[in-house]
Amino acid sequence: MESFEQLKNQYTPMIYKIISTLNITTNKDEFFQHGLIALWEAHQRFDANKGVFTSYAYSFIRGRILTELDLSSQYNERWHQAKVDLGNYIADPFSTSPLEEDTLLCYCQSGCLTENQTKWVLYTFLKQLDVKEIAEIEHVSLSAVKNWRAGAKEKLRHTMEENSIF
Repeated sequence: MESFEQLKNQYTPMIYKIISTLNITTNKDEFFQHGLIALWEAHQRFDANKGVFTSYAYSFIRGRILTELDLSSQYNERWHQAKVDLGNYIADPFSTSPLEEDTLLCYCQSGCLTENQTKWVLYTFLKQLDVKEIAEIEHVSLSAVKNWRAGAKEKLRHTMEENSIF
């Protein structure tokens, strides 16, 4: 029998032809590797008394690539479906609904928050930004935003206690 390196050189065009006939356009290198593994296994299992190696190798490689194609397709379908299903339950952190903003603004107005304290509430709860990000957007220092936060928390806490929310 020939060395595997010689077999690889001889049967590489066949593997690429099988990939082409199966219309595989993505992950060609991966399927080529599966083809090489199948070629090696065919080389190991071949019985010369039962026929010609070329036809045996062709059917063995094609069968293996088809199996891998099927497994890949099943995997992609399952993960795609999982992403779609999860997408229905995971909210986009950067999307805001007008109702959420209106609700927050009601608390800000009833708590008599300053303009900057209201900005902190909206940035924090609608856009999930931290103090550093807010400071960068508003072009102020970290301590200024921390002061807005402290004032807003105190006023909102006081307002909620008065309204018996807690």
